[in-house]
Amino acid sequence: MSFFQNDIRTVFSTKKPPSLQSPILICGFPGSGYVGKIAVDHVISELQSQHLADIYSSSFPPQVVIKNTGTVELMKNIIYYVQGKGNNHDFLFLTGDAQPVSSKVEYLLGEEIIKVAKSFGVRQIITLGAYITGMFVDSPRIFGVATEDEGIKLLNSFDVLKIDNGSISGMNGILLGIAKINNLNGISLLGETSGYVVDANASKHLLKKLLEVVGLKVDMEDLDRKAKDTIMLIKSIEQRMGDKNNQSDVQQMVQKKQPEIGYIS
Repeated sequence: MSFFQNDIRTVFSTKKPPSLQSPILICGFPGSGYVGKIAVDHVISELQSQHLADIYSSSFPPQVVIKNTGTVELMKNIIYYVQGKGNNHDFLFLTGDAQPVSSKVEYLLGEEIIKVAKSFGVRQIITLGAYITGMFVDSPRIFGVATEDEGIKLLNSFDVLKIDNGSISGMNGILLGIAKINNLNGISLLGETSGYVVDANASKHLLKKLLEVVGLKVDMEDLDRKAKDTIMLIKSIEQRMGDKNNQSDVQQMVQKKQPEIGYIS
């Protein structure tokens, strides 16, 4: 049988699945600024999470990922788990190399992720992504949406700014929609970013808010360093643009009034 006979294939790393206590699924897909992915990858690393499963798709970009050992692997999404770190909750974390290039397979991947999550007793999912404004900011705000009113109340209680129009593209949105029709509660937390750079500063602010919401503690030193690197990069871009043109597009962008709605990914 062909490995890719179906569009989606999940391969578990153990025959005996872990027993998880009221787990929450937290997803950080690669997208604009890698805001969500950087945040989730940091938690996975700091909590020394255990590998659970790989999800492959024939709709991921047709290329392999080169590892730091010089070896290669097919693109995939990866699910990890951690036990005993939260208040009355264990956690599943999803990260990955890519999102599907096919809109149909985005739905199929969303269904597969929800199926795996439900098999471990997940009732709550959180997706992390980017709220793209086209402007550089030092202190990114955190926006959010939810699948039901209780989720909105939760976001309000943590001073997350509610989004009340527009749409969420890609897996961050699709996964919430599929969760809802499967009677799972879902929220999405979105870090404000320009959309022009890999934005570890937005990831840092996003992760801090996530940790408040789910009651986790994670060492932030490494991400703080990456966030400072992002800020230095942005200042360098602004400086170079300023040297060329005192009324540069970047400077105008920084000073411009915040728009009512940004692009969400």
